[in-house]
Amino acid sequence: MSVRTYNPSVRVGNWNEDICLEEDLLKDFLGKKARGELLTQKTHNLLENILKKVDLTVTNDGFVHFGDTIMIVNPGQENTPKALQGIDPPRPATSLAINMDEHKMHTAKQVEGPCAVSASCILNPCARNSFVITSVDGSEVGSPLRFGQPFAISTTSGYAGNLKLFSDHARFNLNAKKSRQQIVQLLDEVSYLSTWQVLAFHPMQRLEMEGLPVPANCKIVIMHNKTGNAMSVPSDISLKTPFGREFEVSAHTVLDSHKAEKDNNHWVLVTGNPSDDEHTHFDRPNPQPSGGVPKTEEPAPKKPEVEEEEPKPATT
Repeated sequence: MSVRTYNPSVRVGNWNEDICLEEDLLKDFLGKKARGELLTQKTHNLLENILKKVDLTVTNDGFVHFGDTIMIVNPGQENTPKALQGIDPPRPATSLAINMDEHKMHTAKQVEGPCAVSASCILNPCARNSFVITSVDGSEVGSPLRFGQPFAISTTSGYAGNLKLFSDHARFNLNAKKSRQQIVQLLDEVSYLSTWQVLAFHPMQRLEMEGLPVPANCKIVIMHNKTGNAMSVPSDISLKTPFGREFEVSAHTVLDSHKAEKDNNHWVLVTGNPSDDEHTHFDRPNPQPSGGVPKTEEPAPKKPEVEEEEPKPATT
């Protein structure tokens, strides 16, 4: 094996081929730079576009309103025995996110429909996983969203494209990629197929809760209006995305033995943290009793001492 010990300026051996090779490498580099295909350019585009930080709406009354920018988070798998967690780890908390094609992600000026969605483990609010509660019945911006009221779920404006979350009955040419269940994707049109409604978390309370404002940062069920299927995250179906392995999202109601939706259908409409601009309300720790100081057990009360009676003299 011969090793070249001279640079191209020294015309020894195949010097002309070496010069042409270096010129071709430079032309290839300049061509990729012009097309925005360099790794540094792709990383910069991701940070400036689809991963750009979004400020979520901070709710003042504890309810979700039309026009609010929120995250739609599945809290994760709940009922997993500790003995099986090492073998089959539980599904972590995931957020509904845009699952854009990798090639379009680096070249497109904005997200275009139809576009797939997925459940991402990224819980930091960005253009990819932030959505806007949109009215479809003429409700004013700022009015509270109510249980059973139809509404649309839109992506943010700008790079996200202001697309609407769409679903329809599963067909041969229109279904989820892996599970073949009812598809959930993003389209650029508003129709009855892109309307949803919120149901109360507990099935026995839905009749009483209908028409009341939807609380933020609480478990709910998101139901598709036309098909009546709830938005779901299957625990055993994952997708390969440019951001790693993520879970598939479909519209499929999963019931337990009590006819109640399982954790696959549980969602939380997450708002901003009022005390911290860097995190969401979902990241807030649970409140501690008595100002964060754990309560100590109080000693048991002592029993009152009983005075012994003096012995009575014996009678004859």
